[in-house]
Amino acid sequence: MAGRERSSTRNRRQRLVELLSADDMSVHALADEFGVSLSTIRRDLAVLAGRGSITRTYGGAVDPRRAARRGTGGELPGGPDAVAATAAALVRGGAVVLLDAGPGVDRLARELRDRSDITVVTNGLSTLFELADAAVDVVVLGGTLRRPHAALEGTRTEQALRRISPDLAFLGADGLDPARGINCPDPEQAALKELMAECARATWVLSDHAGTEAPFPYWAALPPGTGLVAAGTDEELAAFAAAHWRIRSAGALVDGGTSGRTEG
Repeated sequence: MAGRERSSTRNRRQRLVELLSADDMSVHALADEFGVSLSTIRRDLAVLAGRGSITRTYGGAVDPRRAARRGTGGELPGGPDAVAATAAALVRGGAVVLLDAGPGVDRLARELRDRSDITVVTNGLSTLFELADAAVDVVVLGGTLRRPHAALEGTRTEQALRRISPDLAFLGADGLDPARGINCPDPEQAALKELMAECARATWVLSDHAGTEAPFPYWAALPPGTGLVAAGTDEELAAFAAAHWRIRSAGALVDGGTSGRTEG
């Protein structure tokens, strides 16, 4: 009957509460656990949150007693979800936003999924899946599927990029260097990131660690004034600011080596 939970739904939701009392879990992990779709899990979490049985977090949920003990409804400050939330605050209404396929960008997509006043353009499959049932308008760049980073790349992707001028581009990074830019596993990915930065009016790189690790031999050079949304030590962030990156850390902007300024 309408308005009553089926036994399978009721049992799944009871089990959800039990799982979340033991540990935080992402929407994707919960969907895999129960063998259901992301939209089904999100409906379950919305119902449970409405009852006060759980507390929603960025991309997942937690038992409210655990959230209260921790003093937050999400992760500890400075982690990748905090980076995503900080990046999302840069997106204004009416913006066309280009999302790369790199680390941390799918977390930003979660932050933007309920924005009905923007358009997201992406070549990332994880970003696309995150936004598949979201309110936000989505444009998918064509291309050839590249593994293992689950991105659409190639000539068709580059042709599509040359036809747009997004207001903001957010790029993921496996490694960063203040002088050389984003470290990449192959020259094709490096060229694509450079093109994304070139076509956008403003570019921000997302990183949950602002160190200068460089596991790969290729680099994507970025234009002067590129932004960095990152967690990291003061020394790491200062190195990028000294190289004329615009730095946004956990709520504070470091610009030209001066910390503590906020954007107006």
